[in-house]
Amino acid sequence: MKIYNSLTDKKEDFKTNNGKKVNMYVCGPTVYNYIHIGNARPVVFFDIVKRYLTYKGYEVTYASNITDVDDKIINRAIEENKTEKEIVDKFASQYFNDCANLGSNKPDITPYATDYIEQMIKYIKNLEDTGYAYFKDGNVYFRISKIGDYGILSNQRKEDLIAGARIDVADQKESPLDFTLWKNTDVGIKWDSPWGKGRPGWHTECVVMINDIFKEEIDIHGGGTDLKFPHHENEIAQANASDKTHLAKQWMHVGRLQIDNQKMSKSEGRTIWVKDLLENYPYQAFRLFILSSHYRQPINYTDEIMNQYNKEWDKISKAYKQAYVSLAMAGNTNKELSEEIKEFESYMDDDFNTPNVLMLISNIIKKINTKIRSKEDFSAEFNTLDVILNTLGTIPVKPVVDAEAKDIYNKWNEARVNKDFEAADKYRNILVEKGII
Repeated sequence: MKIYNSLTDKKEDFKTNNGKKVNMYVCGPTVYNYIHIGNARPVVFFDIVKRYLTYKGYEVTYASNITDVDDKIINRAIEENKTEKEIVDKFASQYFNDCANLGSNKPDITPYATDYIEQMIKYIKNLEDTGYAYFKDGNVYFRISKIGDYGILSNQRKEDLIAGARIDVADQKESPLDFTLWKNTDVGIKWDSPWGKGRPGWHTECVVMINDIFKEEIDIHGGGTDLKFPHHENEIAQANASDKTHLAKQWMHVGRLQIDNQKMSKSEGRTIWVKDLLENYPYQAFRLFILSSHYRQPINYTDEIMNQYNKEWDKISKAYKQAYVSLAMAGNTNKELSEEIKEFESYMDDDFNTPNVLMLISNIIKKINTKIRSKEDFSAEFNTLDVILNTLGTIPVKPVVDAEAKDIYNKWNEARVNKDFEAADKYRNILVEKGII
């Protein structure tokens, strides 16, 4: 199995720290608003990563955080005359609902940043004591000059970054690239610390939670490509300073999702909330849309494209249901898989090549339909399709094929053969109501 490592800019054999155990962390949302479909792309993709690794026999511990302390949360609380907790509770709850409605399983661990403030203070104090951080004007900053390979993830030279950095705050810091570890503030939620009342910097939160949860360099760290710099670069810098690691062996970044070939913008009204999208489309159709492009590539959303994948899902769902009902009616219990399962694994093992998997699904359905017409056994192909759709999180709902349903189904077929159209329509309506056809 090969995965593209953003840290080395190449595909690498997937190797874990501890055999078949995988520790995976993905940066979660700052809960001050609903999530849009761009936020949803990593949610869907890393859910599939865990599903596939589990299918391959790995024991995956998947953590994804909730950032519940941030200027955006504080500003929203002030605007709405509410507490930060009320804002966090509302949008965290909506986030979990949206993820579930997208067909994504909840991560094994969902740490909230504010539950780790004590650990963050200790972590920052250690960086200060070892010379990697310094206190100035009430704030604590990370000293980038101490990190020799700063820029390794974003593939940028430190000198170029400094030359292009804004200098309006340089008088407060030794370097314009130095980032805030602890922010002194009188506004919003704050905690006591050796440097006065304040709150931690965003870049420190994830590092501390990873260290506290996993206790070692993790196997996979993921997120959207927009987090590569500065967030993930600054995470690596801190891990380098505190533990002499790059925090994760494998870094994975999901490409941006745009709308009508433009970056999503809340201020310009160019945003589609997940909750609104799912009022018009089944979640499986959206997952097909996400899977239609390789995860590292940007993807463009239009209503026309979404309608296309809605139709594609309808075809898959109908074909799957027809095949399932046919096998259930015949009492076929064969559990064998067809040769296509190896093709599926070869695509997924090649850095999660999901566009090829979608073509494979189409080919399997064509093969099933051919075998149905020729009255051949298609159970192995159906079982393979079932495994693939389960792994992608796009499984249709299986209808209940009990004794009553079988009896009505047989009567429907008998009425059709006898051209008793009135009876056939009656039985057909019952079968539609039961979701059998």
